[in-house]
Amino acid sequence: MCNCGNKRNELAAQPSAKLSNGAAPLLSQHKMWKDINFVYTGQTGLTVVGGVTGKRYRFNKTGDTQLIDYRDASGMASVPSLKKQ
Repeated sequence: MCNCGNKRNELAAQPSAKLSNGAAPLLSQHKMWKDINFVYTGQTGLTVVGGVTGKRYRFNKTGDTQLIDYRDASGMASVPSLKKQ
C-alpha cells in the first residue's frame, strides 16, 4: 500500500483552524439561491418535512404562507395543496 510520501500523517499533525475563543469556525451560511414562499390551498392543517434539509414546515389553515428553503422547494412543488408565490 502506498503511503503517498507520508502526506496523511503530515496533514493529521497540522493544527486545525480555531477562533480566538477556541471554537472551530462555522462554515459560511451563504445560500446559492433565495428561499421561496409557498401558500397552502388545502382545507385542513398540513405539516411537510423538507426532503433535503429535514426541516418541518407547518401550514395551519388555508392561505398560510411559509418561506421554504430553496433546497426543499422542488419537493414542495409536488405537493398538490402547496403553490409557489
